[in-house]
Amino acid sequence: MKILFLNGPNLNLLGQREPETYGRLTLGEIEGLVRKKAAELGVEIDFRQSNHEGELVTWIQEGRTTFQAIVINAAAYTHTSIALRDAISAAGLPTVEIHLSNTHARESFRHHSLIAPVCSGVILGFGAQSYVLGLLAAFNIIGVSK
Repeated sequence: MKILFLNGPNLNLLGQREPETYGRLTLGEIEGLVRKKAAELGVEIDFRQSNHEGELVTWIQEGRTTFQAIVINAAAYTHTSIALRDAISAAGLPTVEIHLSNTHARESFRHHSLIAPVCSGVILGFGAQSYVLGLLAAFNIIGVSK
């Protein structure tokens, strides 16, 4: 079982950028938490980050033949990217949208997700644990679909 973790713009700055909102862990430290849980579950993960929308789209498209699910923190692209929405829809893979912060408790422009309607579910507001919960959700979705 293989799950693709995708991270959008500015997540490479975790640990430095607005720690009161996003926490003090770096993306590498969050990846370590996910890898530990994935090992317990016997799941292989591929963890990637890009500030470029097109690269994220390409990874989603390529993932159709390699992965059984996607967990994505599209960051700001969540609220703006029809291209990501279309790529997720076209990939046909179970996809879990995740966010570190509770986007509904923030600025109004963050309240709407363009990708949520084509995702299996959304996890938000649990800090770094949102990633672990996303892994568990994807794992369970894949298990149910077998």
